Amino acid sequence: MAHASADEAQEGVHKSARSLLFTVLGELVYPEGEPVWTASLLYVLEQAGYSQATARQAIARGVTAGWMVGERVGRTTRFELTPGLIARFDEGMRRVFAFNLQTEPWDGRWLVLIISIPNEQRLVRKRLYTSLHWAGLGNPTPGVWLTPHSDRAGEVERVVDELGLRESTVSVIGAPGTIGLSDAEIVRRSWDLETVAATYEDLQARFRDLDPAPGDPILLAHLELTGGQRHFPFFDPQLPEALLPQWIGREVTKWSHELRAKWEGPAHARWREIVKSTASR
Repeated sequence: MAHASADEAQEGVHKSARSLLFTVLGELVYPEGEPVWTASLLYVLEQAGYSQATARQAIARGVTAGWMVGERVGRTTRFELTPGLIARFDEGMRRVFAFNLQTEPWDGRWLVLIISIPNEQRLVRKRLYTSLHWAGLGNPTPGVWLTPHSDRAGEVERVVDELGLRESTVSVIGAPGTIGLSDAEIVRRSWDLETVAATYEDLQARFRDLDPAPGDPILLAHLELTGGQRHFPFFDPQLPEALLPQWIGREVTKWSHELRAKWEGPAHARWREIVKSTASR
């Protein structure tokens, strides 16, 4: 087995710190609607085990990525979330909390996209695939994307228009005919559900018996849990029960939301203590 180089390992640390920062901004800063001090962000990142240098680099990269803008106040800096990040969190919160809570039976229809992208537009292709995965679409055959959630047509249309692909796209909403793949075969070829199930099992195993102490431990546990939940809509297509009965994702999603509700109050109370003690520092 090949070992990661020191540079690769360090890059992994920075990515992890940046991921935690994103969770802090979405879970703690975004709901408050107030600027956040550098010292408050540094405190949480350092308590999670990152060095101050790594934490500061994560913050700097967050600014470069357009997550927040800084304002100097004396010898320190406070940050406000950008409108773009706030819009991402607005959409993300809707997706995470609506996830796997569907009560209406599936009507049997698929939203199908047929998209042709020239080779010279490789960057557009990458952005398209990322956006369609986020919207829960699968890719059973080259150039074909689909989802049983036909109500996501508006979201998919925005993606296609933003990338200038309307002239390269055909969309259809309807049930598959007898020619070609069945619903079961479409599911099997469109999504790697074994890997998705293993991810749910890993998350449940990490938190099932965890009982964090008050203060920083429960804050850090809450951030780790919500960071995991943030990825649910990205890797799980949220298929209807008619297509995927007895799906572990429904069980783990319900359980994790209950755990989140249990930890949320104490975790946010600890964050407000941190903000108060680090203000202007």
